[in-house]
Amino acid sequence: MNIDQSIFKAYDIRGTVPDQINPKVAEQIGRAFAGWLSKVRANGRSPVLKVIVGRDVRTHSPEIAGALIRGIASQSIDVVDVGLITTPMLYFIDASAGFDGGVSVTASHNPAEYNGFKIVREKAIAISGDSGIKEIGQMATSQNFPDLVKGQVTQEDFTDRYIDHLQTFINFKDLKPAKIVVNPNFGVGSNILKKLANIVPGEFVYLNSELDGSFPKGKPDPLLPVNRTEISELIKSTGADFGVSWDADGDRVYFLDQNGEFIDGYFTTAVLAEAMLKSHPGSKIIYDPRLTWATIDTVNRNGGIPIVCKPGHSFFKQRMRSEDALFAGEMSGHYYFRDNFYADDGMLAFLIIWDLYTKKNCQYSDLVKDLKAKYITAGQEFNFEVQDSRSVLAQIEENYTDSQKLEIDGLTIEYPDWRFNLRPSNTEPLIRLNIEAKSQITFNQKLQEITDLIKQLGGVEK
Repeated sequence: MNIDQSIFKAYDIRGTVPDQINPKVAEQIGRAFAGWLSKVRANGRSPVLKVIVGRDVRTHSPEIAGALIRGIASQSIDVVDVGLITTPMLYFIDASAGFDGGVSVTASHNPAEYNGFKIVREKAIAISGDSGIKEIGQMATSQNFPDLVKGQVTQEDFTDRYIDHLQTFINFKDLKPAKIVVNPNFGVGSNILKKLANIVPGEFVYLNSELDGSFPKGKPDPLLPVNRTEISELIKSTGADFGVSWDADGDRVYFLDQNGEFIDGYFTTAVLAEAMLKSHPGSKIIYDPRLTWATIDTVNRNGGIPIVCKPGHSFFKQRMRSEDALFAGEMSGHYYFRDNFYADDGMLAFLIIWDLYTKKNCQYSDLVKDLKAKYITAGQEFNFEVQDSRSVLAQIEENYTDSQKLEIDGLTIEYPDWRFNLRPSNTEPLIRLNIEAKSQITFNQKLQEITDLIKQLGGVEK
């Protein structure tokens, strides 16, 4: 079967509907996933493998999920259809109930015309392009699959069990009653929030809480500046204590303070590290190399051990397992928890932040005020189109020979009072700049310096 191999990405399978992903493609991917899983789980716990399949709210997800299930079941694997789920629920159900693997039909925060598949093995172990996704793509394209005895297909709802799991981290009764604007961006997170509203103190002010896979307000990505205005204004007009916004599949989360000001994921990583270390002093905390000082400072002050890791959820989860790390955070809004099967969960991150806000008995802005004053950032990445990213990075490195250098993810240059990370995009002819400094004057000067240097080397700011 001819399947566009470009849909098989570094961390998931994703493409446009119906030209790249459609029921026929989904069914064949189901067969390939079943064949791949049967091979890697050959010495697993049972002769009959059992997996879960869930889906997001996209209008084509039910049909695509149905086809995927048919493909998996055709290869003698039992399937439990768990219905509408967030991506963190995929991880929870797979690991907590002892399944051999699972798939969520979702394209995360991509526009409505996209769909795809996020895939895990047993214990919510993520698979990447190198550890299974590319092989599944090759099998789906080239392999003829035999007609086997069909696996059983059943249905089960795990939503209440997921909420019970969240309560193992936080005593809901102890949370400070607060007015919180919540924006699930038309995704399944809305179902979770409405159940939580019955058992947590305070008040949720809902924004974009209808389940609507057409995403009527555009790309369901809370990181986009255009998607911050609506929630910011609602926080201010309702006098809310803070606001929370998730992407459509619920794995990424961002926060806004009582003034409607957006909080960078970088600073939220530091706040969550503090919260986790209060009950687990001495633990390891993993962070990404793009922006680091606030996290390192917070972890050290709270008795933890900071460890840098290349960004990307498969890298983070592998490193967490090898280090037995308590928590990991990426500035992209992914937050991972050891006791959550090393998986990221935007709803759990929200509850842990709310718990810290309760214990500190402060305004939300106070959680990050000192860090934001001490470590100056732009609150965004700067993107430049270049012809040869490797050549540009090498030439820039030559301009900073007296610095400390790190090459975990692109090029990191560090001085006592400022630092930057410059990394190539995996999918576009771009390099991405993140920079921080210990004063606004230094920040402004060095940002201009690096921008000018990149432009001299042929870069065009995007």
